[in-house]
Amino acid sequence: MKAMILAAGKGTRVRPLTDEMPKPMIPIIGKPVMEYLVEELARHGFNDIMINVSHLPEQIENYFGNGERFGVEIGYSFEGYIEDGKIQATALGSAGGLKRIQDFGGFFDDTFLVVCGDALIDLDLTTAVREHWKSGAVASICTLEVEPENVSEYGVVVTNDNGQITSFQEKPAAGEALSNSVNTGIYIFEPEVLDLIPSGKTYDIGGDLFPKIVEQGLPFHAINLPFNWIDIGRISDYWEANQKIMQQQLRTIPIPGTQVRPGIWVGLNTSIDFEDCDIRGPVYIGSGTRVEAGASIVGPTWIGHGCHIREGARISRSIIFEYTRIGSASIVSDSVAFGRFFVDKDGKKFESEDMHLDWVTDSRIPPEHLNGG
Repeated sequence: MKAMILAAGKGTRVRPLTDEMPKPMIPIIGKPVMEYLVEELARHGFNDIMINVSHLPEQIENYFGNGERFGVEIGYSFEGYIEDGKIQATALGSAGGLKRIQDFGGFFDDTFLVVCGDALIDLDLTTAVREHWKSGAVASICTLEVEPENVSEYGVVVTNDNGQITSFQEKPAAGEALSNSVNTGIYIFEPEVLDLIPSGKTYDIGGDLFPKIVEQGLPFHAINLPFNWIDIGRISDYWEANQKIMQQQLRTIPIPGTQVRPGIWVGLNTSIDFEDCDIRGPVYIGSGTRVEAGASIVGPTWIGHGCHIREGARISRSIIFEYTRIGSASIVSDSVAFGRFFVDKDGKKFESEDMHLDWVTDSRIPPEHLNGG
């Protein structure tokens, strides 16, 4: 079967992470978030996958290649152009990207799946497709029910008693929501839906295509199956996703490495003074990472490969990207540290250079080359 992964957005709400990488390449437990999605698609027989790219496209294309190592075939649709040797991203919107692919080569010739490249899911996609076929719909949305007080964070899907979608509400106030079923960004389409999308124009699935389907009264159904869905929409979502996965709340994502002590996993060739460190799981410490005596690490915490945690550093409930040095007497709590940046779980960004600090640095820089090293 065929699938489309939407990966062309700039991910502005996850900056500064997306200043250096496209959103689908943000690492979750050591792998790009989109890699989990590709693996999930392969498990359910979606062997032909198109990915639209625009922002920093070469990172996605170079990593995933033709898909052979994932057991699938992957193709790409670039949305943009090159000017003065630089890539200019011009994303066409989620529906516009579908139409561009269809106009080019007629790729979508049977029932197909559309998913966002920045979400973690463990949905039974095979069952979802069967439900779509049973309903006779030309389009289906996989929905989830959320607590009524949380509906204002989502696009609400309103259905009749037969599951036919009748209307939408975009992030309504809790008291105004007509439903607590929300759009998860997982869609199943028949090819004729693409006839409703204009060619060569920016067009959105949720904002443009779905209202047109409702207006024309086409068979349009909600599929409500139980599954875990973690959308990496903001820094706080990213932080929370890692917290949940480190606590093994998403059954399809195991913690890598070797468990050397209860709740403590390590990669290859680490240097950790377990006797003189306070390490309380769940914690993962990546390969080639050094943790000096006197450091404290409290989970859920992920530490990437090649890091250096110095004596006296205190880390709790955080994500440390690869090749990061955390200096002595530093306190990193409920945060993400990467490169020269430090971002708390609410998205507030600090830059170590601006603060005249060297406690978050590149571990590949010799300590003697740092001020106070």
